[in-house]
Parts: sequence; structure tokens; C-alpha cells
Amino acid sequence: MYEIFNSFALIVCAGILFRRLRVGGPDADSIRLAINALVFNLFLPALCIMSVYTSRMDIDTILVPVTAGLTTIFTMIVSLAAYSVLGKVTNMTKPEKGVLVISATFGNVVYLGLPVITGLYGAGAAKYALFYDLFAGTPLLWLLGASVASRYGGGGKIEMGDSLRTIASLPPVWGLIAGMALKAAGVGIPEFIVKALDMLGGLVIPLMVFSIGLALSMPKVKHASLIVPAVIIKLAVAPFIAFTIAHLLGVKGNALASCFIEGAMPTMVLSLLIAARFGLDTSLAGFMIVVTTVLSFFTLPLAVSLTR
Repeated sequence: MYEIFNSFALIVCAGILFRRLRVGGPDADSIRLAINALVFNLFLPALCIMSVYTSRMDIDTILVPVTAGLTTIFTMIVSLAAYSVLGKVTNMTKPEKGVLVISATFGNVVYLGLPVITGLYGAGAAKYALFYDLFAGTPLLWLLGASVASRYGGGGKIEMGDSLRTIASLPPVWGLIAGMALKAAGVGIPEFIVKALDMLGGLVIPLMVFSIGLALSMPKVKHASLIVPAVIIKLAVAPFIAFTIAHLLGVKGNALASCFIEGAMPTMVLSLLIAARFGLDTSLAGFMIVVTTVLSFFTLPLAVSLTR
């Protein structure tokens, strides 16, 4: 188990070093955006097709996104309640409150969760991370998260139709749908296409972990102490919400463990984009990403040990 996390930590450190040294000339953010665009639009859809096409679909696989959706909703309720109380006793601004609610609710369940889950349970478990995020986490980010962000931020409102169009245009979602359709129809994929998809999908995990390192920088924040409840909710409360819901739904085995571990993931890197889009506190968003990601290399092994 620790070999997996040590390997990920080494690749993350390589990304941090790459950012500091500005290797090759371009700044780290430009490189990270280019990597993310390639992963999101090409490599991850290929992995989605292969994961679904070659995996056995069962009731646990279907219940994973149900668990993810309910976990996201309940975690957001806890976060809103915590910061509603805290907002009454501090001079917290609405953009600060909004970004902390988003950061406490949405985890890095693909960019870090996928490599952790596959490292622990094999390539066949990739479907749990992909279904958790793409059929629940990401849609709710644009439906529920964007609504909260627009309420607390100054970046304007978002219409339901805009959110639905965003979700419908996500290439990884279409990758999952394509894989499911091919599997359901019993279509045989030519060997050279299988090999190509496998090679493309194989690039996802190292590039995603490396991009986490590229994204990590310590921003300056005015009220660093405000993140404490959000950190506790994200790394300690959310995983037990996920486990409880999954257990009540009857999820078992690696799927149950995956739900618990995915619930324990640090703050989603995409929360920074949401913060910028809706006028939330981007420095606080970046600070949450850094703090929870660093802490997760200590809390995730603990979460894994609790599933054994």
C-alpha cells in the first residue's frame, strides 16, 4: 500500500520541481492546462471506453454513482451548515464562504482517486472511480456546485440549460457511454483499436498525478484559519458519509472500499476554475487544494487501512 502512495508522492514532487525550475521555458500553469486538455479530451475518454468495455458490470457498479450523488449532497449540507454558523461569528465574506463549501464538498476523485483505486485494486476497479465522478460528482458540480458558487460569488448566474449542456459535452462521459453501448451490443473491437485505446488510457494516471504537482503552489490568503472546518469535512467527515450510504445501499467488496476512499479524496483541482468563473476567493480555493492534497498523503493510507 505505502509503495503506491510513495510512488504517487514522488511523481507529485517531480511536478512541483518542474513548476519551480520552469523546465523547457513555458510556465507550469500553461503546461498543466495543456496536459489537462489532452487527458480530458483524449486519454481519459479512451480509458473510459476500455474500462467499461472490458469490465464486468454488476449492481455494485450501478450503486457507486448513487452513493457518490448522495454523499455529495449530504456533504454539501454539512458544509453549508458549518459555514452558516461560522459566518455568524466571524467577518467571513460570501466569496470565502462559497469557495469553502465547494472545496469541502467536491473531491479529486479522478485525478488522484483513479490512480489510488487502480493501484490498490487493479485496472478493473477503474470503473468505480470513473462512475463515481462522471455519473455523479462532475454533473453535481455543474448543477449543484455552480448554483451555490453563483449565489455566493460575483461572477453572475448560471442557467440550468447551461449546466446541462456542459455536462452533455464532456468527452469522458461520452467515453463511458460509448463503452457501455459497445459492451451491450456485443460489438467486437479490432485488436489494433484495442491496443491504441489501451496505450492512450495508460497515459492518464502518470499525467494526472504529475499535473497535481504542477498545480501545487502556496497562495497568500488573509484568513487561513477559515479552512479548518472545510479540511475536517473533506478528509474526515465525507468518507464516513460515503461509507455509511454505500453500506446502507448494500455495496460490498472493492466497490464499498472504493466509495470510502473516494470520499476521502482532497479538494478537487477544478474547484479553482469554479471559483474564478463565479467570482469566489481563488486564493482560498488554491490554499484548500494545497493543504488537503498534502494532508491526504497521510490520511489516505489511514483510510485504506480502515477498509482492510
